[in-house]
Amino acid sequence: MRHTLDFEKTISDLQDKIKKLKDSGSDKTSLVEVNEQIEDIKTKIDKKLNDIYKKLTPWHKLQVARHPERPHFLDYVKILFQDFEPLSGDRLFKEDSALLCGFATFDNTSVMIMGHEKGKNTEDRIKHNFGMAKPEGYRKAIRLMKLAEKFNLPIITFIDTPGAYPGVGAEQRGQSEAIAKCIEVSLNLKTPTISIIIGEGGSGGAIAIATTNKVLMLEHSIYSVISPEGCASILWKNTKYAEEAASSMKITAQDLKELNVIDSIISEPLGGAHRNPNQTIKNVGDVIWDSLKQIISLNKNELLNQRKTKYLMTLNKSE
Repeated sequence: MRHTLDFEKTISDLQDKIKKLKDSGSDKTSLVEVNEQIEDIKTKIDKKLNDIYKKLTPWHKLQVARHPERPHFLDYVKILFQDFEPLSGDRLFKEDSALLCGFATFDNTSVMIMGHEKGKNTEDRIKHNFGMAKPEGYRKAIRLMKLAEKFNLPIITFIDTPGAYPGVGAEQRGQSEAIAKCIEVSLNLKTPTISIIIGEGGSGGAIAIATTNKVLMLEHSIYSVISPEGCASILWKNTKYAEEAASSMKITAQDLKELNVIDSIISEPLGGAHRNPNQTIKNVGDVIWDSLKQIISLNKNELLNQRKTKYLMTLNKSE
């Protein structure tokens, strides 16, 4: 059953009408009339979607970014990459299924890919811990980033997480240290790196694998230091102000492009990625390839300097 967002209720009602009409047609005459009515309703749906999605607030975009039917990391792997060979474990504690990594081929180019996986159903979500990685996930990423660097393989990361897992065990095993080390390693890699925020980009859990040469964002994804709910609970001691927090936090791709936090915005199909996952994945693949062509020929010093300019500009100015 399709998950309907609150602000899409009118669209859902029209889709229900189409379903009833399809179930009602029988003879040829009525079938022609039914098809005409269906086409008319489809036109109305497209117009309403266009009107709604042109005026999305940051709070609405947050809901779209969290939509359970948006394509997830493994969907991108299945369509964009060939010969995916998963690699597991941090060699210190255990495997973390919230952050998946491995070798793959992208348009005849060998690459290392990694991404947060949220899962599609209850069993899957529990297995992948809702995309919230633990220290062992980030230490696995560190290990495989260094492996990719050794073989001079481009690294492509997909971000879709509400944040790193905040459990007691994760904190005891050094969650913040693992994230900080992952950021440090990412900044100093001598191989091309690209990250794509495909849904939620939550806090240090996202930044850990997003300090790359190129940072891309899907049109209706979000990227923030804290969730609007978390922000509201700190500032107003009440999550009911989350919508106001979302409007103030500059979490959308459009805001972040204007602030030069990201490099490119990848367009989504009308009505969001959840309405046409395959087209979304194709759009992402096209922009990844364009971005990769821009940096794959850079030498090691140029890659490092590009990242330093991008992320350490404030530090350089203070010096």
